[in-house]
Amino acid sequence: MNAEQHNQQHGFTLIELIIVIVILGLLAASALPRFTSVSADAEDAAVEGVAGGFASAVSLVRAEWELRGRPKGNALGAGAVVVMDGVPVNVDGSTGYPVSGDTNTEAHDQNMSSEDCRTIMQAILQGAPTATANFGLLGENRYYVNRENNGTNDICVYYLANTIKNLSSAPAGNDYLSVGNAFVYNPRTGGVSIFSNN
Repeated sequence: MNAEQHNQQHGFTLIELIIVIVILGLLAASALPRFTSVSADAEDAAVEGVAGGFASAVSLVRAEWELRGRPKGNALGAGAVVVMDGVPVNVDGSTGYPVSGDTNTEAHDQNMSSEDCRTIMQAILQGAPTATANFGLLGENRYYVNRENNGTNDICVYYLANTIKNLSSAPAGNDYLSVGNAFVYNPRTGGVSIFSNN
């Protein structure tokens, strides 16, 4: 090898560098939409996972109510209590579905509060996500909980806080049909429905 061949440096030409930059740009442009939908997919999965666990826990509470001989509570259907792993859960005395996880023995499927809905989640789910019934505390919690009425009874709406954090006021009524990601619990039927509005 002579000295002239040894000192020759090889590199990329300007054309080759431009071609590589264009190819990288095309790859980035085609991959970007896939990465932006990852956040929405994660939010959907979060709600679906918690809703699935919630529905299973509701079924377990109702099964325990059946095993206990269907305790009735008072004439309105309120006041029946089922103990799950040492945690008292107030159930509607006529259906056996959870209506409150706190000491509100008067709760039944037509007399619930947002706080009753929040305490149901905390009582029946082990390792329950943080939840609030106060829209002002949204940033500190994973779920915002609201009690609504579907015309025949009260329902609990559990919004994934991250999906409603940009709202100027708390969602109400049937906003769950068009705002944020949420699941809805109906204490009259025990049904849990998921609503994704990404």
